Amino acid sequence: MKKILKTKQAPEAIGPYSQGVDTGDLVFVSGQIPIDPATGKIEATDIENQTRQVFENIKAVLLAADLGLEHVVKMGVFLKTLDEFQAMNAVYAEYFPGDPPARSTIATAGLPMGARVEIDVIARR
Repeated sequence: MKKILKTKQAPEAIGPYSQGVDTGDLVFVSGQIPIDPATGKIEATDIENQTRQVFENIKAVLLAADLGLEHVVKMGVFLKTLDEFQAMNAVYAEYFPGDPPARSTIATAGLPMGARVEIDVIARR
């Protein structure tokens, strides 16, 4: 089983990929950048608010599969610079105050649309 997830509560894909894919047991959420789904633009300029927007986008895609952040088992975090790791991590902790998922964090040379952060997710039913 493979169901493509699509919701207007998260930004539309900006390339040839799906917002998410539900395989029944596992749900894969494509990398989300801090696009405001209402405007289609990155409105936040600081890492804290960009990270919050990314998590709101992730929550919306998970909701399309009837899941929430508590179902997340693995996250990949991509930062424009590791200098912003602590600030991103503080916001991350707001969304996962206990029992956080496994995670990797890397710095990258660039992200789409000039984003400072991108996060992808694997969730399990």
